[in-house]
Amino acid sequence: MKIREQLLKLACEITEIRRDLHMHPEIAFEEERTSQIVAEFLASAGIEVHRGLGKTGVVGTLKCGDGDKSIALRADMDALEMQEQNSFSHCSVYDNKMHGCGHDGHTAMLLGAAKHLAESRNFNGTAYFIFQPAEEGLAGADAMIKDGLFDLFPADAVYGMHNGPGTPVGAFAILPGAMLCSFDTFDIVINGMGGHGAMPHQTIDPVLIAANVVTALQSVASRNIDPLHPIALSITQIASGKPTYNVIPEQATIKGAVRTLNADTRDLAENRIKALVQGVSASFGGSCRIDYKRGYPVLINSADETEIAANTARAIVGDTAVLTNIDPVMGSEDFAFMLQKKPGAYIVIGNGDGASSCVVHNPKYDFNDEIIPLGMEYWCRLVERELS
Repeated sequence: MKIREQLLKLACEITEIRRDLHMHPEIAFEEERTSQIVAEFLASAGIEVHRGLGKTGVVGTLKCGDGDKSIALRADMDALEMQEQNSFSHCSVYDNKMHGCGHDGHTAMLLGAAKHLAESRNFNGTAYFIFQPAEEGLAGADAMIKDGLFDLFPADAVYGMHNGPGTPVGAFAILPGAMLCSFDTFDIVINGMGGHGAMPHQTIDPVLIAANVVTALQSVASRNIDPLHPIALSITQIASGKPTYNVIPEQATIKGAVRTLNADTRDLAENRIKALVQGVSASFGGSCRIDYKRGYPVLINSADETEIAANTARAIVGDTAVLTNIDPVMGSEDFAFMLQKKPGAYIVIGNGDGASSCVVHNPKYDFNDEIIPLGMEYWCRLVERELS
């Protein structure tokens, strides 16, 4: 029996798991039920299970033959803190928790591939199945690495996959080099001197300073960064004072985020933001405090592994359905931490592009179960190709 026929038979079981995970979403570092399901499923397939990396992470190890090559496949498990607005039978049973990014589908597809590979054993070497917590903002990949992920499971390369709404079912998309951006955040506190709104000359107005800071920060992208180097600098919150009309407050706060696609741009943006905030604050007689936090790094696909991933996908769906002339995405992914440690590649599997296709992080999103067999086949063929 061919691999596709075998996976189609497995798809019903995996779809049930996917919908169960969707009904019971768990947010970052709270994936206790999810990790238990993953561990029990892997163990039942005869796969060695290791738990506890990154608190709730799970790693399965499957060895076959005497080959010394190894490959790691990664799926994320966590959900988002958002209220689902769907009405189907597998809708989230928890308030303000939802699988709004498809990690339920990612987990299910990798479980299905692991089970098939454990049964077929059509490879020679070691496959590691990484089920990672806390992708959504809390860097579960980095936590697993710091807990010894690649010391315990020294894969030669690591691969990731994410569903892509807007990309047709039956298509894949991948890009060598920088594919997703870095993600940094900043919290700015501006201190002035409060007073009566009728006597502004006796104050140092932090609201005025904040307004000028916001305007000045727009110059980072327009006047400091090479126009050929993408950057997204967004001010997302401004707050100051109490709900009154006649009091100039003591303090104002600004929050925002910075996304870039290369390290030099990232460094320059951080330096200019700090310099501008300090300069503008001082010029108005105020002071400031800046808490600049570096988050996820740029996700960089290594050239050889990108070609391996693309060729694996081409063998399944044909040349024209593997999109390699795509633009980078200004979203971010903590799989980037793994790609800093190991060569590898991150690929997008089409989740659908029709009128009903919903973007991720939307309260009406749902993973498309139609692509489960295709995702499982990609993982299986990737292992068989690399550990032939």
